[in-house]
Amino acid sequence: MQYFSYLESNDIKYVHESSLEILEEVGLLVRNEKARNRFAEHGCHVDHETEMVKMPSAVVEKYRAMVPSTFTFRGRDPALDVTFPRKQPVIAPCGSAPDIVDPVTGVTRRATSHDVANIAHMVNELSGFDIFSISVLADDAPPGHFSLSRFYPALKNCMKPVRTSVLDVAEAQQILRLGELIAGSKESFWERPFINFGYCSIVSPLTMDFDSTENLMFFAETGVSAYSTIAPMGGMSTPLSLPGMLTIMNAEWLAACVLAQMSKPGTEKIYNFLPVFADMRDGAYAPGAIEVGMMISALCQMARFYNVPSGGYLGLTNSKTADAQAGFEKGMSPLLGAVSGVDFIVMGGSQDSLMSFDFGQLVIDNEIAQMVKTVRGGFGFSRESVLLDEIKATGPAGMFVDNPSTLERMHTATFLPELADRKLREQWEEEGTSTIQQRAMNKALEILSVTNPAALDMETDARIHAEFGGLVAGDSVSPEGWVPFDFGIKKVTRNKRVNRRRRQA
Repeated sequence: MQYFSYLESNDIKYVHESSLEILEEVGLLVRNEKARNRFAEHGCHVDHETEMVKMPSAVVEKYRAMVPSTFTFRGRDPALDVTFPRKQPVIAPCGSAPDIVDPVTGVTRRATSHDVANIAHMVNELSGFDIFSISVLADDAPPGHFSLSRFYPALKNCMKPVRTSVLDVAEAQQILRLGELIAGSKESFWERPFINFGYCSIVSPLTMDFDSTENLMFFAETGVSAYSTIAPMGGMSTPLSLPGMLTIMNAEWLAACVLAQMSKPGTEKIYNFLPVFADMRDGAYAPGAIEVGMMISALCQMARFYNVPSGGYLGLTNSKTADAQAGFEKGMSPLLGAVSGVDFIVMGGSQDSLMSFDFGQLVIDNEIAQMVKTVRGGFGFSRESVLLDEIKATGPAGMFVDNPSTLERMHTATFLPELADRKLREQWEEEGTSTIQQRAMNKALEILSVTNPAALDMETDARIHAEFGGLVAGDSVSPEGWVPFDFGIKKVTRNKRVNRRRRQA
């Protein structure tokens, strides 16, 4: 498939060579002593006093060549495992927002484990999403259960692959133990470890801190599915230019990649980024900027150069509600990523610069995800699909709508949205002038009002609670007081001449 691209082959080569030059001549500040020792053992130049590590180009080239060309997310149900690259992008909700727009009051509040459970239930039922990147934090987490209070309700209510970050290795071990309990035994879990992690491996510019670097090495050594995201801010932690930002991010990804392969050769990696520019008028964090999509487009080209899967945070918004700004910010950059060949998109449910989550927005973004996949699904051109015989048989002034083949292709030839309104204005007015946010909230409530078929069985649940005393309940339950919008029926006085013209058109 031919993808949209910004860079020529010489541009890609120059970014790669410049990245090698940065790593060899400038190096990285590495706060983790174990990582510094590992770099030194494998041929890098390490100054423990300054904590600087410089990587010879030959060393970088050796270890980055070990990265596999595919990545796999695993879920509780093996049939829902996802390996990519594939024809369509893998799409997930955004993760780790501290706040949620309460579905009953409409007021933003701190998210809880109950919200995690409900979102997991929804993601399990929304076909646009392939994995569940745990969307919110859990403010009700008991002491010692910060990440457990997110992973547990997520895994309890979603059969699709589940992933998010943890604070440190101790938390990661706790979550892996949760996986063993769900699987029924340690042996069963490690035959197919269905826990997936994400983490930020680099603090831009060119710094590896202690905990995230410790996580990187631990995930590689244990062989669980884990990927890193590099999330710089253009103009602050990178140069204020697209090419400059691209080059420093590429150098940072290579450094993280090298350490992962030094920890365990063949460790899977995603060329994954959240490249945000600051709005230099006031320094605002701007994940909804179109430059995010532009950067991901160029990063896709670099990923193909390294023969690794590409990914990124796309479809983010600075808007605080599901309005027109959210619509164009959430639509444009994922589409640009899709036509540029991105393999993995994190996009669903978030508002307000990743600070809050909205149930209705998740359902709207599910529809955007389906549209993005339709675009990547391709034109479907073949000699048979031209339907030349049907065109000849129908002939001049004929109508294709009453051909049996038209009905047969009704649900396959085009994408039929569930939320987007395509009715005549008169019908829309008669049916209550609903907004897409209202329709989306009704869909969310409809999902949550039905018993979750993905929920863990009682025996497994009891086993988990016996091991982790005081653990949150983790059940998906429709929030009390949440009722569907009643649009009602309105009596509308019509302008007959306007209607007649519209029907003729």
